[in-house]
Amino acid sequence: MGFSYTMDDNSKELSSALESAVAAALHECGGEFVAQAERNSRKDTGDTARSFDYAVDGDTVYVGSNAENAIWEEFGTGIHAENGGRSTPWSYKDREGNWHTTNGKRGTRALTKAMQSKAPVAEKIVKSKLGGVS
Repeated sequence: MGFSYTMDDNSKELSSALESAVAAALHECGGEFVAQAERNSRKDTGDTARSFDYAVDGDTVYVGSNAENAIWEEFGTGIHAENGGRSTPWSYKDREGNWHTTNGKRGTRALTKAMQSKAPVAEKIVKSKLGGVS
């Protein structure tokens, strides 16, 4: 009596399904992080809030902003700067040409807080997307 078997190699299909699931999870997580960072931001003009975006590269999602003001909003400026800043007031001209004097502004930590608050949501997203890969 002989024994025979056949083995199907589905590794390519599994790898493809896994890559698709990871990409879908990262895009969904990126969207969650961006939306929360927007909600956490100051809305004086809304420019910084609207500047948040994400990009997926392989198995990594990058979230951030290309707006110059975003780093000042995140970490603060002047006497309020997170790691020390200018201790004397300064003046600046706004878009309308009006002059203002300031000691700085407190950071909102909009992006940091978004990442922290949405981490459990991101974990659920990843588990749900990868749960169907088998």
